[in-house]
Amino acid sequence: MAPHKRDYYEVLSVPRTVSADEIKKAYRKLALKYHPDRNPGNKEAEEKFKEISEAYEVLSDTQKKQAYDQFGHAGAQQAGFGGGFGRTAQGGAGFEDLFGDIFEDFFGGGRRRTRTRQGAARGARGEDLRYTLHISFEEAAFGKKVTLDIPKDVLCETCHGSGAKPGTKSTACPQCEGTGEVRFQQGFFSIARTCNRCRGEGAVIASPCSTCRGEGKVRTHKKIEVDIPGGVDTGQSLRLSGEGNAGAHGGGAGDLYVVLQVGEHAIFSRENNDVICEVPISFAQASLGAEIEVPTLYGKVQMKIPAGTQWGKVFRLKDKGFPDVHGYGKGDQLVKIVVETPTKLSSQQKELLKKFAEISGDEVEPLRKGFLNKMKDFLGCLFFVF
Repeated sequence: MAPHKRDYYEVLSVPRTVSADEIKKAYRKLALKYHPDRNPGNKEAEEKFKEISEAYEVLSDTQKKQAYDQFGHAGAQQAGFGGGFGRTAQGGAGFEDLFGDIFEDFFGGGRRRTRTRQGAARGARGEDLRYTLHISFEEAAFGKKVTLDIPKDVLCETCHGSGAKPGTKSTACPQCEGTGEVRFQQGFFSIARTCNRCRGEGAVIASPCSTCRGEGKVRTHKKIEVDIPGGVDTGQSLRLSGEGNAGAHGGGAGDLYVVLQVGEHAIFSRENNDVICEVPISFAQASLGAEIEVPTLYGKVQMKIPAGTQWGKVFRLKDKGFPDVHGYGKGDQLVKIVVETPTKLSSQQKELLKKFAEISGDEVEPLRKGFLNKMKDFLGCLFFVF
């Protein structure tokens, strides 16, 4: 059984945030390295060349790339990916133009075109699917069950995945003798092309199944229930074994990867399993102390603010954060105090503040005293330098 397809970004060794120009550069570099004309008789290099060419055809096309990012290999196929060169990708260079550049690098000029395609091995495992699921901050904290509607390939019930009409079976392709490709030799060039009779599968079906038309699988939508555990975060994925696309001609199904995207919250933010919340209090509350009401993911709690609390002071509420996704306890909630300065004062308030300032005199609070001392040291250093 042939191995299932690798992630296209991994094949080209580029990140998912890659630009169209970077995709082209990465492909061109790898194509020069693994092209069959530079590696005559090297089957491994030939297979790598097919793999990177297929990856480039999808990632250089805006529509196919978007479909692939959402649903993986199946999404790219549904968006029109069928293999083969000679087409111009949206947002990327055409294969013919790109190969013209490559052959110029080989020989210093002149063009020669080849066509390669990664054939679908008979009985190969189906492609993995990727689905991005958006959930709320609270849903990430406490988990939830969701039902997804996934477009996918399933085994044809009429032929049970063989692709042949019931009572018949496939036979080895007489043109390629079951290899799935034909090879041409011209001078020192050795070119392998996908067999046009069996389309690279190595076998032909004389009497195709009327339901799946010889594919062994049919396209449908399936409702899949997903149990999201509490404590998940953006970028984490859930793997559902066997919920990907059905394999070719009876091959096993791939897996479904549900990638999570957690939304922002109006009050809370997150750091690992801790929840952070900024709570504004008045100058009077900070000076005299108070008992305030603080929101948490688990409801409201009463919290004491000591007299003389400074702006930026952080209080910790134990076990009020996110549960650990692996079951190792909970994080805490960190309450950061923000002392508000009043912007609109009545005449009476202004008079009282003036009296407060007069009574305070030259009294300096610890924070301001520390700052003034540091400022004197700094200015003294400047005076010494000059």
